[in-house]
Amino acid sequence: MKSVFSSVIVLCLCAIPHPAIAQDEESLRVDVKGFVDTYHAMRLERPNDWMSSRTRVRGEVTIEKGEVGAYISANLVHNAILKDRSGLQLREAYGYFSNQHWDLRAGRQIITWGVADALRLTDIISPMDYTEFLAQDYDDIRIPVEALRLRYSREKWSAEVVAIPVSSFFELPTDDENPWSVGPLTIGSEPSRRLCNMEYGGRLSFFLSGIDFSLSALHTWNKQPVFVNGVGEYHRMTMLGADCSIPLSQFVFRAEFAEYLDELQPSSENVQWSMVNVQCSMFNGLLGVDWYPGNDWSLSAQYAHKYVAGGDHRNTGLATLRISKELLHNTLALQTFAYIDVTYGGIYNRLSADYALNDQLHAMFGIDYFHADRGTFSVYKKNSEAFVKLKYSF
Repeated sequence: MKSVFSSVIVLCLCAIPHPAIAQDEESLRVDVKGFVDTYHAMRLERPNDWMSSRTRVRGEVTIEKGEVGAYISANLVHNAILKDRSGLQLREAYGYFSNQHWDLRAGRQIITWGVADALRLTDIISPMDYTEFLAQDYDDIRIPVEALRLRYSREKWSAEVVAIPVSSFFELPTDDENPWSVGPLTIGSEPSRRLCNMEYGGRLSFFLSGIDFSLSALHTWNKQPVFVNGVGEYHRMTMLGADCSIPLSQFVFRAEFAEYLDELQPSSENVQWSMVNVQCSMFNGLLGVDWYPGNDWSLSAQYAHKYVAGGDHRNTGLATLRISKELLHNTLALQTFAYIDVTYGGIYNRLSADYALNDQLHAMFGIDYFHADRGTFSVYKKNSEAFVKLKYSF
């Protein structure tokens, strides 16, 4: 259904007559690129089994003439562990019209908002694929949505509106064969595909001397199910958000805030399944700093705080820390990126080394380390792994 919707939108948009196109003497431009990568990970604890083993071919095609174009990307995947994840997967497919001020995109696309790094506050349009939790590239975790997106840009500001007729939701690992499974879950029906259930919102951004900031609003759904009496539920909610970015010498300071109105919450986090639910406001705030001291070093730190203004009035905190260094004439990139559960003391840390054998071929090695007795990361406390990845771009 979604693939058909995307294809129809792409074809219709490309077929729209436009005076500028009729007079355009430029030839049709076609750009084809992509990559082949293979990723394999083994558990560091007994029984030292395979945690992941997948190979894919990504193809990306852009067709453009004048101000109108279309973009399609797809994956051909072989997954040796999660058999149902093998096959041809459409990723993005949208048509677009773009000129100096207007940008219109219609179809299957990934939409990102906010300034946070690998944390979700205002960036809640595209849901997440948690099939292998966070042990994937963050861009691969994002799930495209079927959307109409219109942006008007000027030199110092831009306005954007989005409409999502058919919502997409988190993909959770429930299969016992999956090493990342959180156990069998019963998830209720997703919202019916009716016009009254569509998502819509907008974002107003300003680009001023010394500061960039945005204001946003979105009428949406909780994309991750909330389990009430053992059944995952989806409910309407509204997000009001703001973000800003301030460069200062070697630093970039970032802040992001989001108020979720009427978000569904379990009545208590101290039980596995809540018997009742509440809809209440949730405040999310984030402060971050990026430091570029030179000599190919970069450091980034963030702290995100969440306050639930109903039920148990809960406060939770999550921090991230990223440190990277490039060596050997920028052919070797070393990095550590950690999520730190401030509330319960857990941690997930990815240490990696990415070596460029040439411009097209990269080899990556690393370790995903989990340590937690409570909180989200405790589910994966035995999932620490060593991984290797090869990637060839064309």
